[in-house]
Amino acid sequence: MAKTSAVEKNKRRRNTVANQAAKRAALKAIIMNQSLSIEDRFKATLKLASLPRDGSKTRVRNRCEVSGRPRAYYRKLRMSRIALRELGNLGKVPGIVKSSW
Repeated sequence: MAKTSAVEKNKRRRNTVANQAAKRAALKAIIMNQSLSIEDRFKATLKLASLPRDGSKTRVRNRCEVSGRPRAYYRKLRMSRIALRELGNLGKVPGIVKSSW
C-alpha cells in the first residue's frame, strides 16, 4: 500500500463527508427523535457507528491549497499565512498590498 500525503487524505475525507452527509443526517434525526422507541434509536446509533469515521465533518482539516500546511489557515483565501506572504510579495494575490511586514 502506497503512503499518501495528508493533503490527499484530506481530499478523500472531503469526498466521504459529501457522500455520507445525507445518510448521517437521517440517522442523527432518528437518534434525536424522542417520540421513537429506545430500541429504534439504539439501532440508528449502531448504524451511525458502523459508517466510516472519515464521513464525519469534524475529521476534515482546513489545509493550505498551496503548501498543504494545516496551521495559520485563512478561510477566505484558503491558504496559510506563509503562502499568503510569499504570494503577496510576488503580487499574485489580488487585493493584497505589502505595506510593511
